Amino acid sequence: MFFKRVFRKKDEYADILERIIGFYPHQVSIYKQAFLHKSIIQNNQLQSFESNERLEFLGDAVLDSVISNYIYHKFPKKDEGYLTKLRSKLVSRQTLNNLGVKIGLQELMKSSLDRASKSVYGDALEALIGAVFLDKGYTAAQKFVEEKLLQNHIDIEEVIQTETDFKSRVIEWCQKEKLSFDYKITQQEEKKGKLYVAELLVDNIPKGRGISYTKKQAEQLASEQFYKVIQ
Repeated sequence: MFFKRVFRKKDEYADILERIIGFYPHQVSIYKQAFLHKSIIQNNQLQSFESNERLEFLGDAVLDSVISNYIYHKFPKKDEGYLTKLRSKLVSRQTLNNLGVKIGLQELMKSSLDRASKSVYGDALEALIGAVFLDKGYTAAQKFVEEKLLQNHIDIEEVIQTETDFKSRVIEWCQKEKLSFDYKITQQEEKKGKLYVAELLVDNIPKGRGISYTKKQAEQLASEQFYKVIQ
């Protein structure tokens, strides 16, 4: 009854999925779960395992494997350090969030969060990859990542030049300048989710502030704010 209430009829839903992933899905229910944010689960008194978090866990592992294989063969003369940094950028939260929006996951996402956040689309993209893997196998998941995501929506040369790990850059700068740094984390309770507020302190002086539904992303946003000042 729950799925019937919150989703469109199967044929229309499957058609949207086909446009996004490039083939007609077999087990549509798996994909529906891929777009169920935990806020929907909480508000409908369902079990936590019914959200997209388990699929996100699976998709994250598949994505790492596919990306590693792809860049290993694309850059045969690059060393392990280069490949590791490039993979980190390609699977960064910022990259995945933007990709999720680009391919239209907002059409399918079910969330009850009070504030719009791109992070739900990055998480949903990983869950979608997990769903493709369960529905069609590794080869189909690999094809989706390489052909639909990397080749259609990612400029790898641009990614190479783009900084995404602002926290690491800020820490390196502080260490070089012999300045102390710390992240102060507070929480904001909302009816439909918990927000984390990160404040970056450099020599005990507030230098950046970030707000997100995850601590890690909040710290990255606070770091990004300060990084733009010191560059």
